[in-house]
Amino acid sequence: MPTYKYVAVNLQKKKYKGIFIAEDEKDLAVQLTKQNLYLVSASLYKGGTPSAFFTLGTGKVKLSELTTFCRQFSIMISTGIPLLGCIDSLKQQPYSGYFKSILQVISEDLKGGAMLSESLDKHKKVFPDFFRSMVHVGEASGKLDSVFISLADYYESDAKIKRKVKGALAYPLMLAMMTLGIVIIMLAFVVPTFRETLSTLDVKPEGITLAVYNVSDFILNWWQLLVAGAIILGGGIFLFSRTKTGKKVFDIIKIKCPLIGRIQINLITARFARAFSLLLESGMDLATALDTISIILGNSYIEERFNEAAEDVRHGVSLTNAFQKQNLFPQMLLQMISVGEKTASLEEVLGRSCVFFDEQVESSLSSLTSKIQPTMLIIMGVVIGTLFIAVYSPMLSIMNGLG
Repeated sequence: MPTYKYVAVNLQKKKYKGIFIAEDEKDLAVQLTKQNLYLVSASLYKGGTPSAFFTLGTGKVKLSELTTFCRQFSIMISTGIPLLGCIDSLKQQPYSGYFKSILQVISEDLKGGAMLSESLDKHKKVFPDFFRSMVHVGEASGKLDSVFISLADYYESDAKIKRKVKGALAYPLMLAMMTLGIVIIMLAFVVPTFRETLSTLDVKPEGITLAVYNVSDFILNWWQLLVAGAIILGGGIFLFSRTKTGKKVFDIIKIKCPLIGRIQINLITARFARAFSLLLESGMDLATALDTISIILGNSYIEERFNEAAEDVRHGVSLTNAFQKQNLFPQMLLQMISVGEKTASLEEVLGRSCVFFDEQVESSLSSLTSKIQPTMLIIMGVVIGTLFIAVYSPMLSIMNGLG
């Protein structure tokens, strides 16, 4: 039956607004009359995702907001507050205007008799697939409060790992930007000044000095084309990365790259272990859990191979053998999965193993940082040292000649 958004009044002429499921407007009027309300106007209610433009939003909900929502929702519903009461209370919290407008739509859907999972399915661009799947499971199993607690734990752990990855890469990136900035300043401003000074002394540049002068001339003469080329190249790479083929290429590079490949594998493994354990604990069957989990792996190359393994499982292959065939995860996880399958405690084993792989991610990050930071410092020293030698070696030659 269709859902209507209505305006009605009572005998005291007090206005009421809401939504109601009815066969048609005539049936809606009859149903409202039973509540001593009289229909003024009605329109079909679709309950779509509100536009982010009018709320100064980006069309997405921040992960931090979603995590806070899960935590607060789980606490409220576990204390016995009705579902609609939880949503109405949460939309008063200091969330972004866009998220509040979505919670308002969800509240209206619940008042109209919709399930929470049905309302969330209308906002697929806002709520992740994994989130919506878990809510479906929570409603079906009657464990919605524990599901939201698990979701909050999952998103908090995932955000913590992402922060550590960004923090580990921040310093090397800063060194790289500093090196690039110093090189540009030297070639664009310092080198031409020294060159002009040396030209008055009739000193002929040679070797590395001549090479640096040529590079400086090239940058000064063609900087417009270099900037345009960098923009076009960057834009082309960005657009290519947004395509299906480009995304897969970059995801393969992430896995195969010697420096970050190990981190990516450990990150994906930890995410898989935690999420798969949550799904199984919530009562989802193995096949459905495999379909759901591929969404959160975060790597199209791994996801493609994971789906092939899931297809093998549907044809009777054990989870351990299917993952072993695709060489998806570290041997440690495969051994844990094997033990879990044999003892019928797969969710418990995975729940314990995710902590181990979180530590492996931190260990990999520490190892990467300990290697890349001194490497970047050496590169920075060599590049800047070469430029200073090129600039000052003619001056030293003149001083030696005077001596």
